[in-house]
Amino acid sequence: MKMLEINDISKTFFKGTVNEKTALNGVSLSLEEGEFVTVIGGNGAGKSTLMNAVAGVFPVDSGFIKIGGVDVTGLPEHKRAKYLGRVFQDPMTGTAADMEIEENLALAKRRGKHRGLSWGITKEEKEEYKKVLKGLDLGLEDRMTAKVGLLSGGQRQALTLVMASLVKPKVLLLDEHTAALDPKTASKVLSATERIVKENNLTTLMITHNMRDAIEYGNRLIMMNEGRIILNISGEEKKSLTIEDLLHKFEEVSGEEFTNDKAILS
Repeated sequence: MKMLEINDISKTFFKGTVNEKTALNGVSLSLEEGEFVTVIGGNGAGKSTLMNAVAGVFPVDSGFIKIGGVDVTGLPEHKRAKYLGRVFQDPMTGTAADMEIEENLALAKRRGKHRGLSWGITKEEKEEYKKVLKGLDLGLEDRMTAKVGLLSGGQRQALTLVMASLVKPKVLLLDEHTAALDPKTASKVLSATERIVKENNLTTLMITHNMRDAIEYGNRLIMMNEGRIILNISGEEKKSLTIEDLLHKFEEVSGEEFTNDKAILS
């Protein structure tokens, strides 16, 4: 079953002004259930715009988007939230700093449900939270009553990842979720990401600026340039892919040299 269908979407910002910018230009992409797709591209390629279009941050100018078979093209961001899990680039986004770890998890667990007047975390829920936190190997299972604001960026990002997948979303959106972390912490969070995606068979779209990560993780890689998808690589071709191969393919398809040093050197 197709969990995400993006059909011929376009988006131009500041239309009719000197700042007019076409960010998406006829983009089509579909993800089957359980697919883990990484998205790579230079600055201004359209990666984040694509993810924001799926999340409903702004309306698209044309085309349609379906999540789990439901046409969400006309739905605002808050109405799409029940279908999506999302982890942002900023570790401070996605959690409530003044609330305890277990309270944040409880909020995520109740996403999309009627909460009523009572507030409480059951013993069964606490055991569940402890189990999922233990899988992160960050010691958070022993700090469930600690305020989230006291956690490091990596711990907070790992917690956000758990929260985004606690109630299985139709699609998990990872928006450069390790970009703000040091390499060692980023590696831990990516390992946790891979495990959680696999265990829960999550349909996942992960944007990254890191070519090595785009190649190593997921079962399919797409590359964007100037608001278009110019490469779509999967299967054995992706498994044997190197950064040099990717750069060569980019130059072959686009007719230009890839100049984003940050993506190349990461």
